[in-house]
Amino acid sequence: MVWPFKPRFKKQIARIEINGAIAGATRKHVLEALKTVEERKFPALLLRIDSPGGTVGDSQEIYAALKRLQEKIKIVASFGNISASGGVYIGMGAQHIMANPGTITGSIGVILRGNNLERLLDRVGVSFKVVKSGPYKDILAFDREMTEPERHILQELIDISYQQFVQTIADARHLAVDTVKTFADGRVFTGQQALELGVVDRLGSEEDARRWTAELVGLDPEKTRCFTLEERKPFVSRLLSRESSQLRSINNLPGLAAGAQWLEFELSTNGLPLWLYRP
Repeated sequence: MVWPFKPRFKKQIARIEINGAIAGATRKHVLEALKTVEERKFPALLLRIDSPGGTVGDSQEIYAALKRLQEKIKIVASFGNISASGGVYIGMGAQHIMANPGTITGSIGVILRGNNLERLLDRVGVSFKVVKSGPYKDILAFDREMTEPERHILQELIDISYQQFVQTIADARHLAVDTVKTFADGRVFTGQQALELGVVDRLGSEEDARRWTAELVGLDPEKTRCFTLEERKPFVSRLLSRESSQLRSINNLPGLAAGAQWLEFELSTNGLPLWLYRP
């Protein structure tokens, strides 16, 4: 990825935004941006998170990259309107976390969903003939009910992923595992409650987080600005995005694109364990 110009990086704070559901595209952008932060030797990173979470593997890869970067620079995570589930997990990759008092956070847990269309398929007279190498090769098949042995296998998978989540929070926030489990039951809570639970360090806006980040590395918060590492999209994609935005504005359908994105995410992650909160 090529960035447009080279500012005086040592006197600036790098800034990366994580918006929306966390999946492959988000992971790729964030990992590339983190590599640039390291190469350009920024003294600190402000990580702005406004996400309900996403896939387990993608969240873990971003977290692991942040942990490695911690050895070289200061990282402050700023929780926005919502930073839940996988958003929380990624935030654990920062040494310091700030949230708004009303930030929706928490939802610490794992969910895996499949679809059972057996009754619908029976009504329309559709059935599938399956040849498989083992009894669990078509686990979560949408044309039949899940068996108890399959449910046990998937529950074990979920439990292991949950333990990884809990342990990461315990390690990052210096809490006992049993303490984390008292609030890691899928519930959501506010930034104010997160502070009381020890999940975040301070309450404040992104601007407060920027000033704090500057102070941590000895920079003047009044003069220090952020250099945002944005995802560079192809010209055609930017053009189509702009035209689509204008069309939605004309038709007064601002939620149409967001709904389509969620549907695409749901379909692409069907059957995968997720660290995800969606009201």
